[in-house]
Amino acid sequence: MNFEKAKLAFETYLKDYNLNDGKVKLKLVHTYAVVELSEYIAKDLNLREDDIELAKIIALLHDIGRFEQARRFDDFVDHKTIDHADFGAELLFKDGTIRNFIETDIYDNIIEKSIINHNKYSIEKGLSEKELLHSKIIRDADKTDNFRVKSIDNLKDIANIDESVMVNQLITDDIYNDFMNHRTIISSKRITFMDMWVSYIAFIFDYNFSSGLKYIKEKNYINILVDRINYKNEETKQKMEQIRDCANEYIVERINK
Repeated sequence: MNFEKAKLAFETYLKDYNLNDGKVKLKLVHTYAVVELSEYIAKDLNLREDDIELAKIIALLHDIGRFEQARRFDDFVDHKTIDHADFGAELLFKDGTIRNFIETDIYDNIIEKSIINHNKYSIEKGLSEKELLHSKIIRDADKTDNFRVKSIDNLKDIANIDESVMVNQLITDDIYNDFMNHRTIISSKRITFMDMWVSYIAFIFDYNFSSGLKYIKEKNYINILVDRINYKNEETKQKMEQIRDCANEYIVERINK
């Protein structure tokens, strides 16, 4: 298992895509950031070197379906296009493309299950110990970098969000109540762009390890995301302040457990 070799194969794969496209560039930067975060989490868990290397390779490949999704649909909203995790796993394993990235097949099940589960509302049941471990690592790493993405990248590139519309919108009651009760938010319940924004912050309620939450606190991501939108609706502005307090208190409690 050799991460550097896998990285070279990944760079070769990307030659078929326009790296100047905003959506493609966003996902490329995200991929390498998730690699770093997966290594960070794996080391924080004191895992063996082979598991650290495997975590990095899974991170490298976790969003491979996004590039084709961007080219075909110019959109990253899975329920409107394709499930990028399932599609990525199919790209890698249906025709044996995975062998371009890693020669041995002994980790195939772990890689495939981790990729498939990284974007789901919850991890599927019945996984082996290693499949579950690496599914948890990639989910935490992916969520953690999504806070960086949401804090700096173009909202149109992220999820076709129209900020000029978003600033006047309400947060629906179901979404607000789910958040204040420390529940993650299923995408099908979201109605407004503000619902979507709140659902991103609610990622904090689905962390498996405290290391990612420590990172979010250190980077001040909760406050950055709350402050990024110039709210024109007073009710929404007040609710977002309550969401800020709820989120920051929750993170401190989880870290200090």
